[in-house]
Amino acid sequence: MDYYNLQPILLGIDRYMNSIMPGWLVTVLEGLAVGIFIMLMYIILAIILIYMERKVCAAFQCRIGPNRVGGKGGLLQVPADVIKMLTKEVITLKNSDKFLYGLAPFLVIMASILTFSCLPWNKGGEVLHMNIGIFFVLAASSIGVLGILLAGWSSNSKYSLIGAIRSGAMIISYELSIGISVLTMVVISGTMDIQGIVESQAGAWNIFRGHIPAIAAFIIYLIAGNAEANRAPFDLAEAEQELTAGYHTEYSGIHFGFFYLAEYLNLFITSGIATTLFLGGWMPLHIAGLDGFNAVMDYIPGFIWFIGKTFFIVFLLMWIRWSFPRLRIDQVLALEWKYLMPTSLVILIVMTICKVYGLIF
Repeated sequence: MDYYNLQPILLGIDRYMNSIMPGWLVTVLEGLAVGIFIMLMYIILAIILIYMERKVCAAFQCRIGPNRVGGKGGLLQVPADVIKMLTKEVITLKNSDKFLYGLAPFLVIMASILTFSCLPWNKGGEVLHMNIGIFFVLAASSIGVLGILLAGWSSNSKYSLIGAIRSGAMIISYELSIGISVLTMVVISGTMDIQGIVESQAGAWNIFRGHIPAIAAFIIYLIAGNAEANRAPFDLAEAEQELTAGYHTEYSGIHFGFFYLAEYLNLFITSGIATTLFLGGWMPLHIAGLDGFNAVMDYIPGFIWFIGKTFFIVFLLMWIRWSFPRLRIDQVLALEWKYLMPTSLVILIVMTICKVYGLIF
């Protein structure tokens, strides 16, 4: 299991740097390196996810998808769109609250980056590591709704305001089901440390250890996570037929790009957290009694396992998006308060009883 542990390598680099330069300079350089790495990964993943979304959408609708810029596969279409977006004029509305109007997209992107930094890519490969990591993830992700509410209110537009109110109502509601589903997995693992949650699944992933309640919690998490990311069939905050573009109707240029990037990275973050909690994170697949098979699985690097599982869940969420029509706001809220939250509470109680009486292996 320690074939690809990154911690000794990173600690060795840190010790070497401390031996040749002052401690404060080491801290600054390491912070810059980590920040640049996070931003590069953030941008690269956003481009991959946008391209994947377009191709998956095209496949479900029996179309070709991007096929002009970058050859028949359209590989350069997304980079071309990014360049176009960056060169667009940033418009400031005359009657808007200019400070909050400019602050909103930065709050959304900051919440996304903070949560993204907590994903455990590999053993020793987590950027932000703390003993209450999963609690920090829930807290950091909730900052994004403030940016959405501020964007809708400060734009001085009825379309933006209605979209922001819808988004706020949905996100605040569905955060309850997400939190309870996460707490269910914390009960199984016995820790809130993200690396600890992954390592507790060395013998078997939580979705298998927790039996039927864990599978039900996984399904609830996927539904609530889809709503949290404002994606169809829960994309009422951006309902084009009703609200033009919802809470970011009045944004342009890089400010609109921040909202757009955050939406796709939130999709990856939602899938990454599901991978961490339910599918073992970077842990390989182990089957009891098949020692040879387990040894072969251990040779596959942890980050490959994590990325593979995460993109599998990303595909599932895209499948959901392009298979179901948009719900009404009353249906969305009824689904959460009447069905998902009560069910997730029952699952949490059942899982706690199973843990107390040793029914989880």
